Amino acid sequence: MSDTATRNLSREKLQQILASIGSQQVDESEKLEAAEYNWHQPHCFSSMQLEKLDNFTEKAVQGCAEKFTRLYHNDFNATVTSTTQHFAGELAAAENAQSDYYFTIDAEKQIFGMFGIPSQTAITWATQLLGDSKTAEDTDRDLSQLEQSLLFDIASGIIKALSDSYDDYDLRPAGRIVKGLQSIELKKTDEICKITFSVKETESEKSSEAYFLILCEKLKPVVGQDARDVEEPSSETVAKKMLDHVHKVPLSVTARLASTILTFEEVVSLQVDDILLLDKGVNEPVELTVEGKTIFRGQPVKSDNKHAVMIAELCHAE
Repeated sequence: MSDTATRNLSREKLQQILASIGSQQVDESEKLEAAEYNWHQPHCFSSMQLEKLDNFTEKAVQGCAEKFTRLYHNDFNATVTSTTQHFAGELAAAENAQSDYYFTIDAEKQIFGMFGIPSQTAITWATQLLGDSKTAEDTDRDLSQLEQSLLFDIASGIIKALSDSYDDYDLRPAGRIVKGLQSIELKKTDEICKITFSVKETESEKSSEAYFLILCEKLKPVVGQDARDVEEPSSETVAKKMLDHVHKVPLSVTARLASTILTFEEVVSLQVDDILLLDKGVNEPVELTVEGKTIFRGQPVKSDNKHAVMIAELCHAE
């Protein structure tokens, strides 16, 4: 059927055709549900691993609340707002990427991730330590040198809280505070876990947010190995498995007794009890063919009251 003819078929006609071949008509009221899957985001953690990650982040964030309580001499609460996975290129292209303040988190002289503080949060945290509520309302300015120093102390305490909840590395801020994610050396394809949390005084309604950007591979000790993860097999193991599979592939073996050539007239004139002379002597071997090629030759025998062939010769395939 041509494409033009298919397009010209009405909906009712198509339903009649489907019904005639036994297909069931789909109820239009039924809607298919499908899980959303964003191919632009990494999915390196399974649901089980994400549960373990949630336990880790809750512990780390509670440690952050304790650091704030000690630093500001007031009770603070902290909660995880979201835990998401991203590619570094996506985070660098975000609108706030160049206005937020960042601290590189070092793990034994290797980058573990970053601690990001939005501009408004940075001003709020620094001015609260200074007791300057009026300056905190000015969100369009850069931090002063004193405020940057205070913010470094705050960030160091938060990173220490993260380190206390992480047994595999001793985490600490590396270098100085920087503004803008472009100053961090990351590949666009690096997989990043973004952990956003909010902090507020117990008696206050206002909260402020900050976030950790952690390389997903650095979180593997926390989340453990997924049941789907297996060690990459060696080339010898792969070759053996492929060979094992090839050995199990079924092949059709045909025993070819002999052949002859007849004219069409001779074929249509054949009758019962007629004898056909073949092109092979009675003592010549039977050919065994696989995929049209002669692989073995043998002698016709009987086995368990069935016709059989005893292999007598291995042939070299041409």
